[in-house]
Amino acid sequence: MPADSGTTQAMTMAGLNLIQQALSIYDSDLRLVVANARFREMFDIPDPLMQPGARFVDTIRFLVERGEYGEIAHKEAYIREKVDRALAFEPHYFERQRADGRWVSVEGSPLPQGGWVSVYTDITGTKRQENLLRTRSEELSGQLLQYAEELSTTNRELEAAVKALEEAKRQITESEARTRLTTEMMPAHIAHVGPDRHYTYSNRRLTSVMPGRPSNIVGQHIRDALGESAYRSIRPYLDAAFDGRASVFEFTDAPSTRRIRAAFTPDTEEGARRGVYILSMDITEETQTRAALQQTRRRELAAQMTSGLAHDFSNLLTIILGMQSRLGRMDLPAEGADLVEATLGAARRGGALLNRIADMTGHRPPKLEPVSMTPFLRDLQMLAGPSLPRDLLLRIDNTVPEAPILLDSGMLQDALLNLILNARDACGPSGAITLHAALVQETWVQITVTDTGTGFSQEALTHALDPFFTTKGGEGSGLGLAMVYDTVKIMGGEVKLANPAEGGARVTLRLPLRRARLDAAPGLVLLVEDNLDLRGMIRDMLTAQDHAVIEAASAEEARALLDQLPEISLVLSDISLEGGETGVDLLHALPDGAPPCFLMTSLPQSHPLYLQGAARAPVLPKPFSAEELSAFLQPKGMP
Repeated sequence: MPADSGTTQAMTMAGLNLIQQALSIYDSDLRLVVANARFREMFDIPDPLMQPGARFVDTIRFLVERGEYGEIAHKEAYIREKVDRALAFEPHYFERQRADGRWVSVEGSPLPQGGWVSVYTDITGTKRQENLLRTRSEELSGQLLQYAEELSTTNRELEAAVKALEEAKRQITESEARTRLTTEMMPAHIAHVGPDRHYTYSNRRLTSVMPGRPSNIVGQHIRDALGESAYRSIRPYLDAAFDGRASVFEFTDAPSTRRIRAAFTPDTEEGARRGVYILSMDITEETQTRAALQQTRRRELAAQMTSGLAHDFSNLLTIILGMQSRLGRMDLPAEGADLVEATLGAARRGGALLNRIADMTGHRPPKLEPVSMTPFLRDLQMLAGPSLPRDLLLRIDNTVPEAPILLDSGMLQDALLNLILNARDACGPSGAITLHAALVQETWVQITVTDTGTGFSQEALTHALDPFFTTKGGEGSGLGLAMVYDTVKIMGGEVKLANPAEGGARVTLRLPLRRARLDAAPGLVLLVEDNLDLRGMIRDMLTAQDHAVIEAASAEEARALLDQLPEISLVLSDISLEGGETGVDLLHALPDGAPPCFLMTSLPQSHPLYLQGAARAPVLPKPFSAEELSAFLQPKGMP
């Protein structure tokens, strides 16, 4: 059974410690990767300079100050020269006499990944033999042959040792290369910080987890690499890890708005604390999904509670409306007619409430289409204006570029109208409502509705998004903000409530930024469909529209084709595919800058996969005709 990586590393280190030569390996940043016990013994190296990540310049300075190279007049210049020669990474071999009179040979070889390996051999005995041969060649002519034989034997032993070192170097190099390749492929940031809180290792994935950060951070302090706000969030857990306590926690990175999960593991050996291992990953979508599932459970609970009551209530309202209509046709005094009209109004309000409950507990998927924010917000202002008091001002501030983005305009319009009407009720007859639309981090479309009203109570900040929660007493249904929350979550976004410092209330909607396709000219279409007959029919439809078509039956095949063919201009995928992945999984795995994607399916609109797909891309229900496919791929409003 093959040994695991930990066992292999331990066996390799044990083997290096058994050889008689001293060995050290430094990386391209002149930081120690590994050194054997003989290196420590030969040069009396202290423990801090034997730890992985120790700087080469610190080791040279220690040797110079201890007198390893004899008396040196200008020490700093000598140290700088040594470091500059090391940075050149050139093969070398030389012999020198140490301060204590012993001789050592030094052989250095560069590594393919950068850095070098050096082997140090004590050749004092050999040098003594050479001196004896020179001074006593006539007296010891009889022993010369013996010494020559001994020297030959020693050389053979050295040759064997060098071969062993070369094999050890090869294994270490291959192991390090495999480890680095593995860590670079992982969708997470893996790193190690030393006791001084400087990075000694990083897999260069920090920028993909926390955008805006550098990728090459080895040697930097963790505060400088992450930024002050993120460092404040992680510092308590980092302090605990340096004290020997592991932890797993989540925090929000303010500059990038990403939700991050981090794991800190102490790096200890025989009680000594050498640093902390760090694993961090972006869980923004996971967090959004988790919150959406919680709201879905609440909605399902509300549906269970109200479905039976709604059915009976609907029957009662039908009876009440019928009876009141008959009364209204009778000759009643004025007071009786007013009572009939009031009863009819109350019954109609009950019917409207039932419709809103059905909307809240239903599962209508979003219908994404290209939307330009300027005309959309202009129409919204026209719709909302007549319902606002004369002295209540509605201001629209839009900084979203004119390029169209994919949104469900109907859902978003309903949500924003709901927020504006809530703000109207909070402001009363006068005040101001401000709607601000902007892009955030090229990731979100953010729309903020702020009013000058009374603001949210502490209870409302906690429960305002829950179904049936209201602060309006009998005048409110408690469904308005819950419907806004459901609408935004269905579109893949989030809702936040707050009371700004200047007063009033603020509701912030964030929707995923999905830019609409601007070029609908015929191109190369990647068709992903697992049904062979259906794939052929759709291929014929696309080629009739002057598209070139390349086909795949699974998400895995589609990703491979996308990697190999950058000229693909459009992806059309079924939601249900062969293999373990769906078309939704395919969309989720595509990188930024991927071609526009469209989905098709025969699943009902209430199916979870349909809802998930519709939140990410336009969906075309099956069956469809060639004309319907053409209209679907060339939406109205697109060039």
